[in-house]
Amino acid sequence: MASENRIFSIDIMRGFTLVLMLFVNDLYMPGVPAWLGHMEANFDGMGLADWVFPGFLFIVGMAIPFALSKRFSRGDDTEDISKHILARSVSLIIIGVLMLNTGRVNAELTGLNKNLWALLMYIAVFLFWNDYRDSKERIYTVAGYKLAALAIIIFLVFKFRSGEAVNSGSLITGWWGILGLIGWGYLLSAFTYVICRDSVWKTLIVVCFFFTLNILSELRLLNFMNLFNPYIGVLIGGNVPFIVLSGLIAGLLLKKFPLSEFKKVIPIFIVLGIFCIAAGFILRQWFIISKIKATPSWGMLCTGISFLLFILIYWIVDVKGKKTWATFLKPAGEHSLTTYLAPSVLYHLIWLTGVPVLIYKQSSSPWIVVGGSIIWALAMAGLTALLVRFNIKLRL
Repeated sequence: MASENRIFSIDIMRGFTLVLMLFVNDLYMPGVPAWLGHMEANFDGMGLADWVFPGFLFIVGMAIPFALSKRFSRGDDTEDISKHILARSVSLIIIGVLMLNTGRVNAELTGLNKNLWALLMYIAVFLFWNDYRDSKERIYTVAGYKLAALAIIIFLVFKFRSGEAVNSGSLITGWWGILGLIGWGYLLSAFTYVICRDSVWKTLIVVCFFFTLNILSELRLLNFMNLFNPYIGVLIGGNVPFIVLSGLIAGLLLKKFPLSEFKKVIPIFIVLGIFCIAAGFILRQWFIISKIKATPSWGMLCTGISFLLFILIYWIVDVKGKKTWATFLKPAGEHSLTTYLAPSVLYHLIWLTGVPVLIYKQSSSPWIVVGGSIIWALAMAGLTALLVRFNIKLRL
């Protein structure tokens, strides 16, 4: 049986969802089986891609009690931890907004090729948020890298032009981008843990509150708060916080029951998973299952799937001690932000240079297209391992 001190399945599921995310993000091509992709906003149903992001949100919540309790136990006070939460959340939101706007760059008005703008942005992100080795001994060198990164970001922001009738000369927050949504979800859930600590019941009240917000929002009963949507719409909508907080509940349960008591935690996760899936289908009577619309039925279904998938991985990896099969997921699980951003750098470099690397995308065979995306996702996990060896690893 695995060590009592570390839940390896958390890293493995994080790595698994990330590799799946890279896979489905690479699949936007004709001929790909519909069940692998995202469903249209008004379609009542979901494909594999519609679960992947909430699966990652769930695991973000699961990791919070372990990470923050470790900080409390080593002597960090609430103020220090609050600063850490804010810094991490704001960093994710900033990167998310920058990524969101890469598709809006008007090359003629900006004076930079769209892909060049994106490449410079990613270089700045890696320079600023890289986890530098011996940073305390190389304080001036590291400070120089960070100042250069800030200069690049400021330059890009001031140069940015979209050419659109609205916000033609500025970045928009829009839906905040993937990392922005993660940042908002983490911000709310991390502070929930700071306030409620290891209390499952107090945290469950917060979960129910945001799930209720999700329902009220879908019923358009919160339209009187539309004025605040550009700022805290993610929280008002309730869906993202609900999913991350559900993961927080899962993490609290794992923390409450040590590995030696796995016979208690496994049935709880199975019951919660089945309950959430059943609730999702019941809610389908009033709300379609839609990721784009972030409906309560979709959130419940995804949460149920996450409970069941995690406990399966937990039983295989931590209870049975069989984790060799998941070695290739370890770099992605431990360095999730690096894994997520590195492929974007390669995409823009390929598009900028026109080098025909992604030749499988031109195939008319769905098998070649899907196979190519699988190889791409696995290669990106391998790229993360390579970057880490060269001390290129993002840390917020």
